[in-house]
Amino acid sequence: MAEQDRYNTHFSVRTDTATTLSVATTVGIFKTTILPSFGFHTGLSVIAYGISRYSDCADGKDWLWPASQVANAWWSALGTRVVYDGLSLQRAWAETTYSERLLLACVTAWGARLFYHIASRTVRRGADDPRYAADKRDPGFWNKIFLAGFLPEAAVQTLITLPFTIPFRAGLVAAPLPSNAKLMHAAAVFLFSTGYALEVLADTQLEDHKRKTGNIVLDREGVWSIVRHPNYLGDALVHFSFPVLLYSAGLLHPLALLGPLANYVFLRAIGGDRETEDFQEDAYKADPIKYEQLVQYRREKNSFWPALKEAANKWTWAVVAIGAGGVALEGSLRSWF
Repeated sequence: MAEQDRYNTHFSVRTDTATTLSVATTVGIFKTTILPSFGFHTGLSVIAYGISRYSDCADGKDWLWPASQVANAWWSALGTRVVYDGLSLQRAWAETTYSERLLLACVTAWGARLFYHIASRTVRRGADDPRYAADKRDPGFWNKIFLAGFLPEAAVQTLITLPFTIPFRAGLVAAPLPSNAKLMHAAAVFLFSTGYALEVLADTQLEDHKRKTGNIVLDREGVWSIVRHPNYLGDALVHFSFPVLLYSAGLLHPLALLGPLANYVFLRAIGGDRETEDFQEDAYKADPIKYEQLVQYRREKNSFWPALKEAANKWTWAVVAIGAGGVALEGSLRSWF
């Protein structure tokens, strides 16, 4: 298969049997992508809020985070084509390119793993996340969390999902492949594989550490010896990989760059390492040993991005090797799709 056919089979605007899609200007994308996506995420947030409030389980907000993003990706790629354009599911799938299918596969793999991790953690714990348990003592908690949690996160999710909604909704005319298409495609797969490996290893190693030690000491081994929040770093790398993949296929619209940027800001300033460390700061004050370990950990390791000295860390190279392995695996499987 020719390189252009393999990476981006259809280099034309999809025809819409119901309506003519807007030209992919900023205004057009707002109408065809951003506004419908916000409605989609808001609707799911209202449903999740109702279920969470009825069951008195605020973890439902966290369950929704990956689930809604995956759902929006598939709805944008196939659902809208079937419901609004009258295509069969088989025809809608046949019209997607290899790069679009790879994008959907990566988004699904990321979301399914994160959803399983969050849901299984809730089931094992049998109660809400400790972060919510303290807040729920406020009688007005459930009224406040919708406006302060569920609804704002629907807006954030709308931005984060731009890399995997714009290609399907905006009526883009694909550009010619860049001269370095193969290299950028490999870079996208490498970023995704590396980030995914970091997330999997971080969560697996942390659970194993808690099981072995009873969680009486901090986990500073494995990928937790690279940075203090390898799971969040992995998540950021996964989302940075999506625009790179789109660029390699000639499908990148500048607005899609808002996706990983919004995700990064959320991880760093709202619901990621900052929130986690604020919680740790308060929780560990009652445990002098663990608090001292936290202080030392902060002195020795960066929160998010690895220090240069981590180039000598064997776990850094282990993750890099997995990323390279992901590139090799994707290359060997490409002909099947």
